[in-house]
This record gives sequence, structure tokens and C-alpha cells, in this order.
Amino acid sequence: MHELSDLAIEDERLAAHSGIAHGFFARQNGVSSGIYASLNAGLGSGDNRDDVVTNRRQMVTALGASQSDIASPYQVHSAEAVYTDTIWQADRPQADAVVTNVPGLAIGVVTADCGPALFADPVAGVVGAAHAGWKGALSGVLDSCIELMVENGAKRENITAVLGPTISAASYEVGPGFPDPFLQEDGSNAAYFTPSENDRHHMFDLPAYIVSRLNNLGVHGSAVHLCTYSDESRFFSYRRTTHRKESDYGRQMSAIMIKEA
Repeated sequence: MHELSDLAIEDERLAAHSGIAHGFFARQNGVSSGIYASLNAGLGSGDNRDDVVTNRRQMVTALGASQSDIASPYQVHSAEAVYTDTIWQADRPQADAVVTNVPGLAIGVVTADCGPALFADPVAGVVGAAHAGWKGALSGVLDSCIELMVENGAKRENITAVLGPTISAASYEVGPGFPDPFLQEDGSNAAYFTPSENDRHHMFDLPAYIVSRLNNLGVHGSAVHLCTYSDESRFFSYRRTTHRKESDYGRQMSAIMIKEA
């Protein structure tokens, strides 16, 4: 990993493709203040909208995009993936993955503990971004993103998929409702759950589950192995905010783009 300007983390596997620009943007060097300090990308947060727009424009500049914003859907923890060839304005579609083959158009997802996965087929010139919390990952948002990329010319064997900063197993305790939904899908998913100190609770390794699912889908999956919960100086975290009983939280952006020739 290395830094993309002073705003984002790049993964060497995606950076190896010269025609692709990407960034897992952290929370530093933006203009937002208070609990949103400072590079908050969340249009749905309670932050000052002008500050969020300014932050997102800084990300566009860092990526080298020719557009004024990053095309990010209205996320609802679904398995839906959408294709776009333009920046959405007020009417963002409800979905949790986005795909494009348009050079110069940056696409992305926002997260604050859930898994942001970026996808690229540099041969076909198709990229994707997916927001995968436990619900989306289990219900198939990664599958949907890959399938939509294939529909637009990608080949599974050429797709590099990288999971960005996500809450780690050491920080992600889940309650009595788990691991049943995962075991119903596949009994081997028990490997991602370890009993916690609390009765009928488990520590869930969401990053390991996502990377395994990516590889089982026939793409080259990996992760940056950074925890959003434990690294407060670099990342927003919904769970950390909840534990502190704060009123809201910022979101970090993970974005990818096909470079213009």
C-alpha cells in the first residue's frame, strides 16, 4: 500500500494496472469539522452539504477524474448493482454496487465499518465498486457487481478485486442472531465466527468472509487489512460512534476510475 496524494490509500494490486486510478480515501485533510472531521464523503450524513461537496471534489482531483463528483449510489444494504455512464444528481439510485466502462468517470461507495470492494478488469476497461456489510455480502452484492461487470464486457479471470478498510474480527462482536444466517448458506462459514466473552455472542471476521467469497466467485480477491474501528485517526466508524452514543458519523469514500487516454 502507498498514499495517493495526502488523501487516500492505494493498493499495489490495483495500482499495477496503469489504466486504472483508485483510492481508499481516509478521513484526513478535508474541510468538515466536529464529529465529521475532516474528509467526510457522506451526502446522507448530517454534515454541512457544502463541506461534503468540497471534500468529494478533492477526491475527484486526486483521482484525476474529468467529472465534478464521484458517482455513488444511495446505499441501502442490498444486493443491487447498477451501471452508470454519468454522475447522478439529486436522484441517486438505491443500490450498493456500481459499475462503469466510461473513462474519466469515477465511481465509488461510502462506508464506515462495512467492506468497500473495488474491482477492475483492465483488459476490458470495466470497473466496479461495492458496499458490503454483512447483509449485503451474504445476500450477494459482490456477486451482482461481478455479474454486471461481465455483462459489460469483463471476464472474471481478469478481474482484480480489493477489499478496503473494514472493521476487523477483533472489533466486530455480533449477537445471538449470528452465525445462523451464514450457516444456512454454507456450514463452512462457521470458520468466520469465534465465540466472544459474552454468552451467545461471536466475533465475526467480515473481511475474511468477503475475500473468500470474492475468490469463490472466480476473481482475484484480496484485502488491505486495515481496521476502521481501531484506527480512529484515519477512519470513520459507525460502531465506534454507536459505542460513544454520538449523534452521527462521517463516511469514507472508496473510488475507482478508468483513466482517460
